[in-house]
Amino acid sequence: MVNFWTLEIIRTAALVAVAWGLGRMVLSRGWKVNYTRKILHFILFLLPISLAPYFPFEAGLGTTLLSGSTFLLAILSMSKPVRERFVFPRTAFAALDRPEDRPFTLLWLTTQVLATYVVLIGVLVWLDNYERTTLIYITVLVAGIGDGLAEPVGVRFGRHTYTTRALFTDRRYTRSYEGSACVFISGVLACFLLRGQLSQAEFWIALAMIPLAMTLAEAWSPHTWDSPFLYLTGGATTVLTLELAAMGG
Repeated sequence: MVNFWTLEIIRTAALVAVAWGLGRMVLSRGWKVNYTRKILHFILFLLPISLAPYFPFEAGLGTTLLSGSTFLLAILSMSKPVRERFVFPRTAFAALDRPEDRPFTLLWLTTQVLATYVVLIGVLVWLDNYERTTLIYITVLVAGIGDGLAEPVGVRFGRHTYTTRALFTDRRYTRSYEGSACVFISGVLACFLLRGQLSQAEFWIALAMIPLAMTLAEAWSPHTWDSPFLYLTGGATTVLTLELAAMGG
């Protein structure tokens, strides 16, 4: 647990510090929040992976719950009452606060985090019944890389768009097919990267189902609330892959 908490402290401190720096760039240089949010997204995804060899610990449901709670507290430290009193969280929040998300920015972030961790724990328990929890990394890679690239790619290169709804509002938000393609490509790559954990039949079934299913989940999910749908869809299609392969002998 010492290594776990060391990693959590480093991750949280890095996220808050980088958020503050990016927030300054948003406020003083006019950087797009669409980009600064995704920079934080990749730090959240890649930093624990890169530091894991130096701070090994046995991951489980308990550490997943603790990690989610720590991240949620970091987000809540930027709540409106705190931001109104202190400059640092106000500046850090600027790196997350897309103008089109107001006044729901923090509400969407906190509820998405809670829902994602609930779904993640459920999927891990589900996969544990098959003793195949390592297959969660297919979903993690798609959610971390594919979803992380979808918005900045869509903002920069998106020419073919469609709309989606959001929670608590009738406002429509734009997504792009170019961004959705990032999710699909990352799904294909994730299946190949985890091929060693799959039988030949499981690999081909996963390749046929998971990239497309997760792409559709990201496309149809509410604005800023795609993570729980990605994890649920990725987990369900992974389990379906195992069941179909078993039925085929």
